[in-house]
Order: sequence, then C-alpha cells, then structure tokens
Amino acid sequence: MKPWILGLTGGIGSGKSAVAQGFIERGVHVVDADHAARWVVEPGRPALARIVEHFGAGVLQANGELDRAALRKLIFAAPEQRRWLESLLHPLIGQEIVQVLARAESPYAILVSPLLVESGQRQMTQRILVVDTPAELQVQRTIARDQSSEEQVRAIMQAQASREERLRHAHDVLVNDRDMAWLDAEVERLHNFYLTLRGGQP
Repeated sequence: MKPWILGLTGGIGSGKSAVAQGFIERGVHVVDADHAARWVVEPGRPALARIVEHFGAGVLQANGELDRAALRKLIFAAPEQRRWLESLLHPLIGQEIVQVLARAESPYAILVSPLLVESGQRQMTQRILVVDTPAELQVQRTIARDQSSEEQVRAIMQAQASREERLRHAHDVLVNDRDMAWLDAEVERLHNFYLTLRGGQP
C-alpha cells in the first residue's frame, strides 16, 4: 500500500525538527521542505540563476552558493520581493517534495514544512500535526539557536501563518512546552496511533 502523508508544521522555534527526528528514529520517512528549498537553489540549478538575475550578485557567497542571510534581509524588508521569490521557488520545491515522498517505504511518510498552511503544501497531505508553542518561548528558543535579534525573529513570525490559522487546520496538536523526554513520549504515542490509520483517517 502507498504510504499516506502527514503534514508536520509549527512556527519558528516550535521544535518541529526535534519532533521530526523522533519520527525518523522510529523508521518513518521524513521529507523536510526546508531541505527541498535548499536543493532547488544549489549552484547549477536554474532557480539560483534566476535569483541572481533578479537580486544581483550580492546574494552569492564567494564560492558561488546562495548567501541566505543576504537574501533574507532583502525579502523581509520588502513583501513584494518575498512574493516574487515564493512564486519562483514554491512550484520547484513542490516538485522536489513529491519526488522524495514517492520513495517512501514506511506505512506513512511526513512532510515537515514551516509554511505548510500558507504555501498550499497541505494539499499534498492527508492529515496535519501542529507543533504548538507559546509565542514567548518561540522567541527565546530562536534567539538562543540562531543568535538572531528579537526584532528579526518577530518579523519571521509575522510572515508565517498565525498560531490560530495553523491550529484551525490541525488534526493533531503537540504542545511543546516541556522537556525532551516528554516530547519523545508524545511522538511515541502519536506514532503508535498513526500506525493504526489508513489514508490518515481512523
């Protein structure tokens, strides 16, 4: 039987990666949209050439790879530039995700995406798990992880779907505000439940 697809999402700093890792350790095939977004802009891929043509060579590092920090500054300052970039990359990322999900051999597979709700990627999934975290905890975790400024973290949170919007689409919610042992126990509980589902439905 073809595996069904679980969409895993949550805001920046919510702990999506830790949750995804828990499922990987249980043998579930996981595709990360952020990784797909990196693959489509690798040197030699057409998307990178289009980005340089549009934004100029300032978005390249000395080795010819994309300078993500430079590009992030440009697009978060200008919503129309962000929309241009998304209209270029979202279809390419979608194709990449579909190809990688097609290789899954576990009973269900997971698409991890911070933009699952707002990018339309939820259409690829049969069920949605939202990792939910109080906003202040998201800010603290992201600053500690990325050494970003609070202002930059809040700007990214503003650009993502609101917590309410994500929760509106959720079939399952994992509130990640405790320690790693508790989080792992929740992943185990959800994994055992997901193994009982067909096509993502009880």
